[in-house]
Amino acid sequence: MEMTLLLNSTYEPMRVISWKKAILLLVQDKVEVLQVHDREIRSVSISFKLPSVLRLISFVHIKANQRVVKFSRSNIFTRDKHSCQYCGRHFKASALTFDHVIPIAKGGKKTWTNIVTACLPCNNRKSGRTPLEAHMHLIKKPIKPRWHPTLSITIGLKRMPKNWRDYLYWHLALDEDKMLESNEVV
Repeated sequence: MEMTLLLNSTYEPMRVISWKKAILLLVQDKVEVLQVHDREIRSVSISFKLPSVLRLISFVHIKANQRVVKFSRSNIFTRDKHSCQYCGRHFKASALTFDHVIPIAKGGKKTWTNIVTACLPCNNRKSGRTPLEAHMHLIKKPIKPRWHPTLSITIGLKRMPKNWRDYLYWHLALDEDKMLESNEVV
């Protein structure tokens, strides 16, 4: 089923929610519908289009501790741009794994600064050693990413609805319009 983009009252993207949660917020009069999907939801007495973009009526303050990027395999791959941090080649997620820079057996932790994206051959080559011991070099030092609303919302979305673009990438849409104007043939 379709997902729904939830915006704060200031139009700041907050999160992606399920259609069921979207309907619940709508019935509770906590949101207004800005965009809809083509699909309808029907009950015995009513039918309406599924919401695609909702805006909260009341402002919700996002606490500093909520402004973090969740530590997950897909977010590690996204931070490292789906590239092996040892050989530099780009891969699909299914061909990647993550590697502990300092192996767990040597006191390494499962943290943003100790885990990198690796392809299977490089991960096997490094094995349970440090990069120095394996004579391998990291392309980029692993860091904890800073929170950014469009980044945290779009991670993992393969087919974002086109009507979300106005709310997530408004600056890109303006740049595209400028490009179109400059490329027009008179």
